Amino acid sequence: MPQMRYVILKLEQQLEFVQMPSSHAYQLTALNQRLHKELEKLTAQEVPQLPRVIAECDDLELVGTAHTFTQGLDYINGLEKSFAGIQEKSYPLISLLTEIRALQAQLEQWYEDEFEG
Repeated sequence: MPQMRYVILKLEQQLEFVQMPSSHAYQLTALNQRLHKELEKLTAQEVPQLPRVIAECDDLELVGTAHTFTQGLDYINGLEKSFAGIQEKSYPLISLLTEIRALQAQLEQWYEDEFEG
């Protein structure tokens, strides 16, 4: 069983729990911080709301059914889709998409190696 790490994100009062390979969790945290730093520079009308990483942990057991885990690749795929849909005119959005897609490719390779190889 691969070693997993949990990244906890918060948007307003909503929490999201992303299950990441432990070797890649820090990359999601760093990407999240970079995206927040750059979000305010975007001039597009429709900029997605982005939760903030509030914690990482090695073990996490959710109690009850109010919350579930999101797999890391699913989270990154959704993030890529929401940023790819931004109609940005003046800020070089491609650099942010490149960072998202780089982590996306790493996770795809990790899942392929871990579960298919």
